Amino acid sequence: MAAAVFCVLFFPLTGSAKTLAEYRRSLNSANESAGRLTDYVHEAAASGTPSNAERENEILNGLRKNLPPKEKVEWEGSSVETDNQWLETKLKAFEEGKDWEKRRLISVEIKERITAIEKKIDELEKPALSNRSKDEEKRRLAEILRRPEFQKPEVQQETWFEKMQKRIGDWFNQKFPRPDIPQGTGQGLQSLSFILQILVYAAVLGFIAFLIYRFAPYFAGRFRRREKEEKGERVILGEKLAADEDAQTLFDEAEAMARDGNLRGAIRKGYIALLCELSDRKIIGLAQHKTNRDYLRDVRKKQPLYQNMNGLTVSFERHWYGFETANEGDWQEFKENYQQAISSEK
Repeated sequence: MAAAVFCVLFFPLTGSAKTLAEYRRSLNSANESAGRLTDYVHEAAASGTPSNAERENEILNGLRKNLPPKEKVEWEGSSVETDNQWLETKLKAFEEGKDWEKRRLISVEIKERITAIEKKIDELEKPALSNRSKDEEKRRLAEILRRPEFQKPEVQQETWFEKMQKRIGDWFNQKFPRPDIPQGTGQGLQSLSFILQILVYAAVLGFIAFLIYRFAPYFAGRFRRREKEEKGERVILGEKLAADEDAQTLFDEAEAMARDGNLRGAIRKGYIALLCELSDRKIIGLAQHKTNRDYLRDVRKKQPLYQNMNGLTVSFERHWYGFETANEGDWQEFKENYQQAISSEK
């Protein structure tokens, strides 16, 4: 957003001031509070419930605490003063407003402007990171030279299977020693001895295979039960998911809603299924306070996934938060983007 500009006034370094990293953390906390504010407005507008003064004040106070109107920040040996008076103006307009649609627009603008300021801080930090000292370059070179491909090859050690095979062979030799067949004896006895050894090996391996067949389902069942217990209940964008619910189950529910004509609800359910799938693949981490934009930022380094997920996020916001009527074409487009998104990270 063009209006979201990080305005600063330079003046001589006096008094205490935050470092750029500390200010960055304050911005991050403020952005999380702004996300909570948008969620609060969307939920209240969708349900038609009156405002929750206690929750509302908690969120607004968090924003004011993290981004006061004036604040000093140390940068490149001097101090700058941030001008965040716009936030206080917007918060007062939010508090005085009674129409949920106007309050929604204000909350979205606050979050977008804070996000824009974060990007400005990123631009300020990148040049500093690129100017590495010679000592830093030496350290990086030393790390590279310590990598395995630059080391002398180690003596190849026996694998676990080779060690086990040797132990079994030694055990057989102790329990069933080979007969001392004099040289010149017919090949028949030697062949018989070899066949007997093969039969004994086969019997032992068959016994081991029987044990695996008998007890493997028991241990696999215990592992699956423990995995479900550890997984527990999850919350995605305010919706609680049971421990046994997965992305495919959620998307099947979305398709059922679409067949019943509830295309807006189907898009929301499909978006939650996408976040569930990415969480199961350890691509994103779930948290109750996270918004859809927070999850989108989590995948910004994975460009193919980010591009597909960005389109799904816009569709979700437009039809769920924006109350825009969805048609069959919107749902088909959402399904195609969903399949491309989950396929891009396989």
